[in-house]
Amino acid sequence: MVAAAEPVDWRLAERVAKRVGGHEPFLDSYHYRSLTPELIELTAQAEELVTAETGLKSTAGAARAQVTTRAQWVDANVASFQRLLRPVTAKMAERVSRSWLAPVAQRVSGTEVGAVLGWMSTRVLGQYDLLIIEDERPEDQDMVYYVGPNVMAIEHKYGFDAHQFRLWLALHETTHRAQFTGIEWLRPHFLSLVQEALDAAEPDLEHFRAVAKQVLEARRRGDDLLADGGLPALLATPEQKAVLDRIGGMMSLLEGHGDITMDRAGAGHIPDASRFARVLRQRRNSAKGVSKLVQRIIGIEAKLNQYAAGEAFIETVESRGGAELLNRVWESPERLPSMTEIRNPQQWIDRVNGAPVLTGQD
Repeated sequence: MVAAAEPVDWRLAERVAKRVGGHEPFLDSYHYRSLTPELIELTAQAEELVTAETGLKSTAGAARAQVTTRAQWVDANVASFQRLLRPVTAKMAERVSRSWLAPVAQRVSGTEVGAVLGWMSTRVLGQYDLLIIEDERPEDQDMVYYVGPNVMAIEHKYGFDAHQFRLWLALHETTHRAQFTGIEWLRPHFLSLVQEALDAAEPDLEHFRAVAKQVLEARRRGDDLLADGGLPALLATPEQKAVLDRIGGMMSLLEGHGDITMDRAGAGHIPDASRFARVLRQRRNSAKGVSKLVQRIIGIEAKLNQYAAGEAFIETVESRGGAELLNRVWESPERLPSMTEIRNPQQWIDRVNGAPVLTGQD
């Protein structure tokens, strides 16, 4: 029996991504070689500051920092995507392999995935890879990545104080690690939501055509259907949209919490923090041409708006009940806000104040 073909040509995706990633600045400089020891030290410092600020302590040991090139970041993310998408890949592969267009579809998908990853590899500064698969190599997982050429290019372009900026980045990424390794139910809950969304994925050509028609009709009216989540949200089924709303609320909370923790934990250590935040926000908002189009299509613009809403949600909740009220979000999955509640914090406050916690044992 012939094995079902992969719906994505992952090798092609890697090649395209690395080509799109282009020239990597500073790779041959002494300063680039000094990045790894400094970021290892700053990651450890950041982890201590985050624990002191939030009370969240990792149950998985100390954070491990790894400085990568753009190409290495692509390799790590392709491997992570393959692990994450394994179940839906098997389902889609069986269906795709029956078509004589399968080889073409593989290459088109590989090119599209590669182009997006390649573009992202030129923009990403830091990333915490939260995906852990029990039967995979542990040394390749639970890693805090820093894309060295991008970090140094930003520092050089804007004249940032390198030590301060690197600690600032480390604070954000170690906050995410503290969230996912310090709250025991959070990682499995997030992965279960992702799996639920993937399980609802059904390749349907008629649905794709209907979405394309909606986009064209909206453009004629002057509406922008990409504004609320990009192409992934448009292509989602009703079942997936319900799950994506829960994922969106969770990620909005976590990113807002990451930004606020980064500012508070870094107070007294990073005098230039407000300038870093302002410059990077302006950098994202000033995207033009292809970069702006990619941001809209893959939903980055919508997600950035969600993250800002998450920060506002936290500030509102704290203003009405302090840290004690906010910390109730970490009690159980049922306490997490939906995207609707992120935009309307009082709804979440009313719900948690009026309803008992539901757990799997109830």
